[in-house]
Amino acid sequence: MNRAVVEQHVDVVTDDGVMGTFVAYPAGGGAHPVVLFLMDAPGKRELLHSMARRIAAGGYYVMLPNLYYRETDAFELDFSSRESFARMSELMRGVGNRMVGRDAGVLLEIAHSAAHADAERVGVVGYCMSGPFAVWVAAEHADRVRAAASFYGVRLHVDSADSPHLRLAEITGELYVAAAEHDDYVPLDMIDRFEAAMQTAGTNGRIERYWGMHHGFAFDDRPAHDPVGENRHWERLIDLFDRNLRPVIE
Repeated sequence: MNRAVVEQHVDVVTDDGVMGTFVAYPAGGGAHPVVLFLMDAPGKRELLHSMARRIAAGGYYVMLPNLYYRETDAFELDFSSRESFARMSELMRGVGNRMVGRDAGVLLEIAHSAAHADAERVGVVGYCMSGPFAVWVAAEHADRVRAAASFYGVRLHVDSADSPHLRLAEITGELYVAAAEHDDYVPLDMIDRFEAAMQTAGTNGRIERYWGMHHGFAFDDRPAHDPVGENRHWERLIDLFDRNLRPVIE
């Protein structure tokens, strides 16, 4: 049974600035597995807060940081504005795998001292822009991350020294990767290459292709939202976390 949720806005100090972070966890006692919820490109917004609450209600200590904090305290995409899309593109270029790997380390240190968090049992999830971040964090913090998920994550297998596929062998937890059939940002041939890299590395995990769906299917503020895909996404994500992190629901 899901529980009532406590939520907080926390200013997390890093070497690069102050990272505003939404935190949600079950009301009552106990230390809960930590979930790092990495935002997509349109920014940290109420939709993501709502999703974080939903995860938290299942027995998790969820941390949702503003990954654009090096440039701005807050950003939310206006889907009707070209200027807003241009600003989003600028902000995206200022965030990378290594940066988020360091940010995740700071978040986990904060969680380690939080009474309601168990920072030795960690999951991470990313969408779109943050899909590769989730894979990178799973490798960077393999001693703690037991489960990681990427939903229509971009740039998973690219010709770059920081391509996530190069670190697959370091991941010790379970990895789930979801890809839409129709996705200009995440072509299926890249997913095929990433899948081959997973097999070569012996990664514990799988890739699932969501046939007939488009980039952004899991978010109801996206034109490509698909209720069937969204529901399947929730089923896969919660099952992944529950099996690997084993939350206790009182």
